[in-house]
Formats: sequence, C-alpha cells, structure tokens
Amino acid sequence: MFGPRWWRDAGVCPECGHHDRLTAAQRVDSLLDPGSVESIGAQVGAVDVLSFVDREPYSVRLDRARAATGMREAVLAAAGRLDGIPVVVAAMDFRFLGGSLGAGAGELITLAAERALVERAPLVLVTASGGARMQEGAISLMQMAKTSAALAALDEAGVPTVCLVTDPTYGGVAASFATLCDVVVAEPRARFGFAGRRVVEQTIGQELPDDFQTAEFLLAHGLLDRIVPRDRLRAELAVLLSAMGPEARAGRPSGTGSAGNGPAGNGPAGNGPAGNGPAGNGSAGNGSGVRNGSSGAGAERLSELVIGDPGRLPERDAHEVVRLARAVGRPTTLDYARTVFTDFVELHGDRMSADCPAIVGGVARLGGVPVVLIGHQKGHDARELAKRSFGMPSPAGYRKAARLMRLAAKLGLPVVTLVDTPGAHPGAEAEEQGQAHAIAENLRLMSSLPVPVVTVVTGEGGSGGALALAVANRVLSLADGVYSVISPEGCAAILWHDRSAAPLASAALRLTARDLVALGVVDGVVPENADRTTVSDGLRPALSAALRELAHLGPDELVADRRARFRAFGRDHTSELRLVEGATP
Repeated sequence: MFGPRWWRDAGVCPECGHHDRLTAAQRVDSLLDPGSVESIGAQVGAVDVLSFVDREPYSVRLDRARAATGMREAVLAAAGRLDGIPVVVAAMDFRFLGGSLGAGAGELITLAAERALVERAPLVLVTASGGARMQEGAISLMQMAKTSAALAALDEAGVPTVCLVTDPTYGGVAASFATLCDVVVAEPRARFGFAGRRVVEQTIGQELPDDFQTAEFLLAHGLLDRIVPRDRLRAELAVLLSAMGPEARAGRPSGTGSAGNGPAGNGPAGNGPAGNGPAGNGSAGNGSGVRNGSSGAGAERLSELVIGDPGRLPERDAHEVVRLARAVGRPTTLDYARTVFTDFVELHGDRMSADCPAIVGGVARLGGVPVVLIGHQKGHDARELAKRSFGMPSPAGYRKAARLMRLAAKLGLPVVTLVDTPGAHPGAEAEEQGQAHAIAENLRLMSSLPVPVVTVVTGEGGSGGALALAVANRVLSLADGVYSVISPEGCAAILWHDRSAAPLASAALRLTARDLVALGVVDGVVPENADRTTVSDGLRPALSAALRELAHLGPDELVADRRARFRAFGRDHTSELRLVEGATP
C-alpha cells in the first residue's frame, strides 16, 4: 500500500483492517484537540542505575533509542482536551526499547495520574509494551506498584480512568495500570497478556488457540470492555468521557452528549423528547448530577407519573399476567437503552473470566443526566434467546453488574437497573463458579452503594436472580411485570406436586403489579398499552422523577433509605411477642 494512503487511514489497512503501530506522538495528536496539548514531564528519562551490561551497556541502548525516536522515554504524557473535554493522556511508544516499563516510564505514567488528580480530569492511558525493563532490575519491578498506587488515588478521588490497549501489551504493564482502569478498550487483534504466547508454549508445552490473547479472545473472556477500531476511537471516547467526567456529574451540559451521536453499533436512536430529564437549578445533594429543582416538561412528581394506589389498578388473572410478562415481543434492556436513554455505551466483562450475555450494562444518559444502566437481556427470537441464555445470568453476569455498580459509586453516577429474568442460571457450571456467592455479593454491594439506585421490573422478576439487581431506593414495575420468590411452575411442582397447577400458584403467590404495590414491594406501576408502543414514553419521565426524589439525599442518607426499605419487610409482615422489662416469658 502507498504510504500516503496508509497514514491517511491512520495506519489501518482498508483491505484487511490490520492496525499498524503508531508512535506516542501520533497517539496524542489523534486524541487531543489541536492547540490544546500541554506536555507533562518532558525532561523525565531513565538513567543506568545498575550500570547494567548484557551484550552492550544499557546506557548505549538508551542513547540509541533516544536518537531513533526523538523521545527521552517510552511514554509521552500531555494534558489537553478531547472533543472539548479536559483530559490527561499518557501514551507508550513501542519503538523505545519495546515500550518497556522502567523508572522513567513509570514516573511519566505517575505524573500523568497526579496531574489528572489535581485537575479532576479523566486519565487516558495508551499502552504498547513488552513488559518490565530488565536492565533496571528491581527498580523496574517497583514501577508496577508505583503506578498502581497512582491509579488507586484516582479511584479514591472519583476520577475516571480509561486504558486503550494496543498491540502488544504484556508483562508488568498488563499486570498493573493497564488493567486497573475503569474502562479497558482495545484495538482489533491487539495482543494483551501477562506471559507472552511463546513463553507459555515453551514453559508448559500447551498448544494454544490461534486467537489466544487477542482482543477478541479477551473480550469473550470478560477481560475487556470493548474493541474499538481506530477510526471510531476518538468519537467513542468523547461519548464515554462526557458521561463519566466531573462536568457531566455536576449536571452541566457537556456538548458531546446529545441524542443520536452514540458510537456506531451501540448508539441510541436519539428519539427521546428533549427536556424530559431533570434540569433544574437546584444542586445535587449526592454528587450524582441529578438536579433537585426542575421546571417545564418532565418536572412531574413520581406520584403523578406512576400508579401507587393498588385500588386504582385492575384485578387481573395472575397467570395471564405471567404470560404477558414472558412475551417474546416485550422490549429488552437494549431496546430501552435506545428508546428511553441516549448515548448508551455498553461495557463488557466481569474482569475475571467471562462476559455473560444475559446481563448488559454501561454508561448512558437519562434526560441528559449520566447514569449507569444495567439490566437482564433476553431476546426477540429463538436464536437470540439461546445466545442470551433466556435472560438467566451466570455468576459472571452478576460480577459484571457488580463491577459497573462499583464504577457508578466511584464516579457518583445514579444506577438504573431493569429486571427481566426467569432467575439465575441453574446449571452445574454456574454452581461450580459460585452462583450463590455472586448473588449474595450483589445484595451486599447494592445495600451499601452511596448513589441513587432505581429499579424497574420490566418483565419477569424471578427470585434471587432478579433481586440481585433490585436492592434499590425506588422500585417500579411495568403494568405487565411480575415479581416472585419462585416461578408459578416451580411452586406448583413443589407444593401441588403438579406443574399444571401453575395458574393456581400464580394467584396464590400474589405476583402481579397490583399485588406488589399492595405489599409494598414496588412503589408504583408504569402503565402499558396493549401493543407497548408508549411504554418508553411513560418510563422515561418516571425514572427521571424517581432520581429527582433522591437528589437531595447524601450518600449516607441514600444507604440508610435503602436499608430501611428492606428492613421493613418482615417487621411489617409478622406478629411479634413483645416482652416487658421484668416480665417472665
């Protein structure tokens, strides 16, 4: 391919999609707005502390790398703006001693993180490295801890971090700051791992799959959030950072979060009416970016938008409602991500072993307010239902949800969960992977989240698999939603010894929206029409109103409110023998 065309396409082959390596300077120029770049640590460079000599002195290698690249170290750090958003970028350059991590590179990564901390600006890291720099011995090893501590400080301060993994990224870089970022994206076919393929094969003699350690392999195993081609990277980062950054959380317009500009293949339809979100002039009490006051369209109280009086809801055949809740035509979480929310960017993986397709989640906007959206995902046909495990999550699904909730807590973003599942996956593999533990951990985590949490039962609310996404400050249900400790069929099989008694079990379980309001399990019901064409129009303002109700509560108050809600179940539904002091029981 001719050179000019190659670089016009940013080093990407238009025929096969191969992504060639870019220099650190090219990375910074491609990400930051022209005229906004301010260098960080330009004079930082490694020294030969150990007087190390292998086939030639380390000092000679350093001099040669500096002459060849025009850089003092393997990292180029800069502050600037990405589509108008203040950011700090640190990009690694593989040409400089294989992008190895030594004292100089570690110092530049740390300086970039410290600058991001001072400015409360998102940190974007671009990795390309063979691993630790052997010529610096234990000093090189210490950079893993040093850079990890710098990212921990950003976590504590709620500063967003994003890593772009490029080919190759291995060793000490992969095992430190590259994997510690809130969001980890990779270019197509980028190789990423701790021990390289050749090392693994030579050490244990194991034959590895062709795609081993590629971005695609890692995405399937839950270790990456997204794979983003280079020509879409800047636009996608802009959408992501506009929802994650401090300006968005303060409720100020970001300029990049308008409807319809989401990343290709993941973006929203942008058909939500303007002004539905909370946009008032009050200040948020919990740092979530949700405003207290509001005026104009979308300022209704939650009680005006949902039905909270069971007497206003019709009595219905419970088993018929179960049938409607399970209907294949019901909108899924991804459908609502397009019609109720805007700028949804899906994030993948539990960062441990897998990416469960039965739970989806990511960052989005609700009426302009950034939120973390998480929900069960079913499908509209047999193929998609099978792919999504019929909406029954594995432990990896619940761990993915937990990871996103922790991200929301760090960034101060409200959490919105959409529940539609028959229950957690009951297979042997799920049990081996700790299904009960994963659900229990979510229940504990959600009870302590310092941000507003709103749940909507959009279809089936099946047992603990549903509750694991539903420990919320406000719980709503669509009119055709159901929520129960067990499926009617399971209840009938156990108590009636006859699955055909499921209609009787449906009625006895009191699982309809009307029953749930009467029991206090849900706060209100969002009406549905027969063909479900207007449900999004009702759900959008109801969610916004629920978040507005919680906006005045601080983090401790949100936790107390949520715990008090669930503490009441049992206390308000049992008889109790109350002992008088001095009395004999």
